[in-house]
Amino acid sequence: MGVRIKNVQSGVGYIVGSYLIVGGSSDIAMLVCRKLVDGGHRVSVLVRDKERMSDLLSDIDNIFVGDANDEELVKEAVLAAIKVGDGRLDGVAHMVGSFAVRPPHAMSLESFEEVVRTNLTSAFVTLSVACKQMLRNGGGRVVFTSSVAGSLGLVNHEAVSAAKGGVESMARSAASTYARRGIRVNVVAPGLTDTRLSAPITSPDASKRAAVGMIPLRRINLPEEVANSVHWLLTSAPDNMTGQVLHLDGGMSKLRN
Repeated sequence: MGVRIKNVQSGVGYIVGSYLIVGGSSDIAMLVCRKLVDGGHRVSVLVRDKERMSDLLSDIDNIFVGDANDEELVKEAVLAAIKVGDGRLDGVAHMVGSFAVRPPHAMSLESFEEVVRTNLTSAFVTLSVACKQMLRNGGGRVVFTSSVAGSLGLVNHEAVSAAKGGVESMARSAASTYARRGIRVNVVAPGLTDTRLSAPITSPDASKRAAVGMIPLRRINLPEEVANSVHWLLTSAPDNMTGQVLHLDGGMSKLRN
């Protein structure tokens, strides 16, 4: 994806694209941004916490701070990414997430709705706004992040499972809707990953050992592994790959442990 330009020093042509990362201040999203920037791409982000991106700010073309459920803000970010992309938006990654592990009887309706709003509703907003513009500009790629909880019944994960399962189902439907319009829609569904968000599970040694014991490969993900997969789907995955959920869970969702 992207526009082919010429490297002045080497004379070798290479591809430069314009990408928007929604939820760009998460640990994994910042790694994706760094990989895109290092590849010479134009990068725009929508974030909650601008301060976490201090090391990237000078390399980012556009930064928007606010709620990923704000449709007008998402539209503004998409249009800004198109502008720096000379009329194209090659890819959008929705990397918004939240951590809520409680049984239904211990979770209020308001808390449940907040999990759904954070993870699923904001994903729909990104899908709706981005695809509307991509249809006008020749297509593009959309990547969502899910969770092993989206396809595997895990204790106390009802809210996250509902939200991320919804993301996966929505992505498959969208992949079908836009298959003939040049838009590819895929999902990365990690298992437990060593990030700030998962610290309540990975920090206590006993909790971490119990979690690792559920994974056939007996280890949790490195953030770089998830970031590399998102980056690949945005930039290098085959054009005929769409409607797929890439499970990065050490075999947890597919293998008998």
